[in-house]
Amino acid sequence: MKVAFLNPPSYEDFDGGAGSRYQATREVTSFWYPTWLCYPAGMIKDSRVIDAPAEHYSLEKTLSIVKDFDLVVVYTSTASFMKDLDTVRCIKEARKDIKIALVGPHTSILPEESLRASQAIDFVCRREFDYSIKEFTEGKNLKEIDGISYRKNGEIIHNNDREPIKDLDALPFVVEVYRRDLNIHNYQIPYLLKPYVSIYTGRGCPAQCIFCLWPQTFTGNTYRVRSPENVVEEVGLALKYFPEVKEIFFDDDTFTANRARVHELCRGLKPLGITWSTTSRVSTDYDTLKVMKDSGLRLLVVGYESGNQQILDNVKKGVTIEQAKQFTKNCKKLKIQIHGAFILGLPEETHESIEDSIRFACKLNPDTIQVSLASPYPGTRLYELCQEKGYFVKENLVSERGYQNCSLQYPGITNLEIFQAVEKFYKRFYYRPRFIARMIKKILFNKEERRRVLREGAEFKEFLSRRKEMVRGNKAC
Repeated sequence: MKVAFLNPPSYEDFDGGAGSRYQATREVTSFWYPTWLCYPAGMIKDSRVIDAPAEHYSLEKTLSIVKDFDLVVVYTSTASFMKDLDTVRCIKEARKDIKIALVGPHTSILPEESLRASQAIDFVCRREFDYSIKEFTEGKNLKEIDGISYRKNGEIIHNNDREPIKDLDALPFVVEVYRRDLNIHNYQIPYLLKPYVSIYTGRGCPAQCIFCLWPQTFTGNTYRVRSPENVVEEVGLALKYFPEVKEIFFDDDTFTANRARVHELCRGLKPLGITWSTTSRVSTDYDTLKVMKDSGLRLLVVGYESGNQQILDNVKKGVTIEQAKQFTKNCKKLKIQIHGAFILGLPEETHESIEDSIRFACKLNPDTIQVSLASPYPGTRLYELCQEKGYFVKENLVSERGYQNCSLQYPGITNLEIFQAVEKFYKRFYYRPRFIARMIKKILFNKEERRRVLREGAEFKEFLSRRKEMVRGNKAC
């Protein structure tokens, strides 16, 4: 069976594929690797991963490629679902006998609703789909495959749940599929060196944050990990296959969740002499940060989320403002760069708590920040809370251009005011003389960095302009 694993065409520069936790058109062009699709693709000989957004493929171009396959596995998301249904319908119209499966967090949580949305869908996978797809291609009957839902005689059947994969070392190396099917130069994240390669060293996260998508809908709240030897071997292959790569990114939900393993893994990475970055909570201790730095760590992506302790408590972040301050101080001492992630519109947000977050970000002074709007995805406790409390004022998570909408409002603050606060936050942080001076110094003697900053600056200005259009057209509220 010939199998196409498809990140479907979507909004222009929409980063919503099988490697993106929060699906939206970004402030600056960003594309994550479609890593989730690459695992099962590595198990199936006659397969191909097609990343339409990263390749800038039109629907017509995509159809011309996938029509020659027997099964098309489409990764979808809540934000892009209706648009993805159009792609699915067109694939089926182009070739009636082609089988189509939908995968991702959205179908994991809403399998029945997903199937009822289109007769063109043959089955959907719930949660991790690696072996579900493999078993189907090996000829197993649908009724024998755990973790799927399908239609039979007008009735929707939900098979037993599939157990989370315990032996992650048994999975293929995704860098093999990257080399076979992808152009690594298509993938860029503003705060990562380009070109970069992204891999997972584990799945799941033990934290209980109510807004986080993957652990609640897809991978679970247990951190299952690959052996350090297995990870180091794949990193070595990445360096061999892509000698031009400037950075490895370990894209686990929280790489630092298992302290002892971090130390062991760093001992294996150190002899490779690589530059790498990853994710971290602010609870990571100084000694662990030092071990990471000594083995090649350059940057940490840190979910600060808010500068208001009550907001952090509301979303069960499990950390304190004081921890965040000490962590940031430790990183600066060790010369570890920080990309700080903040979210506006979390439960019980107020004008005052937003101001707390802005002041907090400016005081911490990380190297870069991102400011997102709270996205209440189905299956998350945030979604359930907002339904229960009546916080929803808008269903669509993204606009017709793929930019984030603000779907929530709270007593004393409207969703439009939260939406507009994103621009305020960015300007207060990035237009500080301190930051501007640092940026001028950074680009003065580095031509490549100068080109990057100028390009991203132009894209950021366009992003702010689009947001103003949304407000004027009453499409942000």
